[in-house]
Amino acid sequence: MALPLGMISALVLFLVALTRVQLSNCQHLNAKISCFDCPHNYDFSGIQVAVKCEKVKKLATATTEENGSFKVQLPSGISNPNCLAKLLGGPNQLYSKKKNLVSKVVKVGHQLNTYTLSTPLAFSTSCPLASVDAKSCGAQKGIGSSKTVDLPLPPEWGLAPSSYYVPFFPIIGIP
Repeated sequence: MALPLGMISALVLFLVALTRVQLSNCQHLNAKISCFDCPHNYDFSGIQVAVKCEKVKKLATATTEENGSFKVQLPSGISNPNCLAKLLGGPNQLYSKKKNLVSKVVKVGHQLNTYTLSTPLAFSTSCPLASVDAKSCGAQKGIGSSKTVDLPLPPEWGLAPSSYYVPFFPIIGIP
């Protein structure tokens, strides 16, 4: 009851023709971050990058390698994803201008399912000296505000503002 060899090979060819070989639909973002004032051998590992795509609720995150490169899998099922990548931070304090924190994700030439960033995500490890506003780097000037706590009191009560009463610490023991 053995089938002839010709029928077996025809059956195998028929089954192969029916099956469709699909290439992977995974879309990947391959990119690299850069630093303005870092030494040549700076270790970029541990810096977080987030990628948010339009019409997708989930946020994709990636951690950079030592050389600053990172790879993120973009959501599948979207033919032309409209995504933004944002530099979140790292193990050390990072300083950057707003224009260097976010970048649009674009397709790489004619390569299938491969994307990169339109502008590089860049940062500094120290506060730029040319910064107009020192507060943007977290520097504090002198003594803080002396404003007191002002609790909202209903105007119907006819009382003075609560800052006149709170905080009130009576000094006891001084004649």
